[in-house]
Amino acid sequence: MIDSPLTYLFTLALLVASLSFLQIKSKHKFFEYIPVVVLIYAASMLLASLGVFEQNKEIAHIYKLTKTNLLPAMLFLMLLEVDFKHFFKLGKSLLIAYALAIFSIAFAFIVVAYLFDFNKETAAAFGAIAGSWMGGTANMIAVGSALHVSEDAFAYALVVDSVNYTLWVMLLLFLVPSAKIFNKFTKSEEKLAYLDKIGCACSMGVKRYWLLILLALGASLLSQIIAENFVILNTTTSIVLFSTLLGVLGSFTKLRFINGSNEVATTMLYILIALIGSRAIIENFSGLGMYMFAGFVILLIHAFFMLIGAKIFKLDLFSISVASLANIGGVASAPILAATYNKALVSIGVLMAIMGYLIGTFGGLLVGNILLRLAT
Repeated sequence: MIDSPLTYLFTLALLVASLSFLQIKSKHKFFEYIPVVVLIYAASMLLASLGVFEQNKEIAHIYKLTKTNLLPAMLFLMLLEVDFKHFFKLGKSLLIAYALAIFSIAFAFIVVAYLFDFNKETAAAFGAIAGSWMGGTANMIAVGSALHVSEDAFAYALVVDSVNYTLWVMLLLFLVPSAKIFNKFTKSEEKLAYLDKIGCACSMGVKRYWLLILLALGASLLSQIIAENFVILNTTTSIVLFSTLLGVLGSFTKLRFINGSNEVATTMLYILIALIGSRAIIENFSGLGMYMFAGFVILLIHAFFMLIGAKIFKLDLFSISVASLANIGGVASAPILAATYNKALVSIGVLMAIMGYLIGTFGGLLVGNILLRLAT
């Protein structure tokens, strides 16, 4: 049994490094269906359930300390890649599709919360899922922390996020050959050729990891200092919001051209996932079925409104599919879907997904608080 804080962190870091290395080196299709973040969480949770980590005060303290400092640092780095100038050049149809995806997802969560009569714990967990389906896993952690989602409920939420997302990706890829039929139904036209050169805020060159770590920890410190003096709802929410704003401000400066921000942020994300998993000890998954079914209903409502919106605004299948997956899947899958239509359009999927890093936190917090108000 591990009872030392340092050994506890080393074990989690070793777990993250091993699974990440396995994913990179093996290039097995298995990782296309089961994301490495899920494997990290599951492995960490398994170690905790087997009693590998002793639940003492020292480990609890290092858990809280590491999570509190890494979360705002990760959010800051994630948002450095946002390029508002390029995003608003996407064109009317793509911007409408993106806005439609965001609002239909938010509306679907609220409707399902009302229909399923969520309790407080379930409402908070689905608020975290809303953060993920409007942004990504990083937003899920941020919103979940702000809403004080329990480790067990977060485990359910992560399973729903992973399984439903995987099936959603498969469906959207399956629909690609039907684009001409769909576009004829919506009376839409191909207007994406002029967007081929739009890219993300990334640049080529030396990856200055040391500078990024320094900036990230500085942003984490600053956001915590500000949050102590200006509390919004609660301290964790304040830290999340202020670190998000610092990241947005940084994206307007030359900081966004520093290479390696995505790699460092992803490393922090994996460590955070392992940390949360190490506190989740689940003995009974009897409640998972309701979570899964509710997740499918949310996707069904979202799909219905995307279809209606496509018909009203004459949107093509590419626009609504990539906009949907940029929210629900994020930067790992939206570019892949875009490439199946045209490799020149990959950057559009990247841009939409990166914007989710900003929208996911605010949207998830808004939806989460509405769900909590509706909860019994």
